[in-house]
Amino acid sequence: MAQEFVTSKIRGDKVVVFLKPSCPYCVLAKDVLSKYKFKAGHLEFVDISGLDIMSGIQDYLNKITGARTVPRVFIGEKCIGGGSDVSNLDSTGQLEGRLQEIGALQ
Repeated sequence: MAQEFVTSKIRGDKVVVFLKPSCPYCVLAKDVLSKYKFKAGHLEFVDISGLDIMSGIQDYLNKITGARTVPRVFIGEKCIGGGSDVSNLDSTGQLEGRLQEIGALQ
């Protein structure tokens, strides 16, 4: 069930962030991404903290990304890492280019 949940969210033209609101790195990722103007439906923040399958989701994210921690940020179908990774891509100017490559920005 967790695998289906995760794979149903990830798409080639979308940015998805699996997060827990109380996590400072999740807040960082959300703040960085919120600076950009996304097309409707091309940015989704998925709060897994209250879900019965949270542990299963994190186990599956570990299987496909090599890390169980949140946030797990997907640009298109590729996981780019967590909050610090998003922030680093933004500060070096690479994040906007990646977002444009998948057609997520207005």
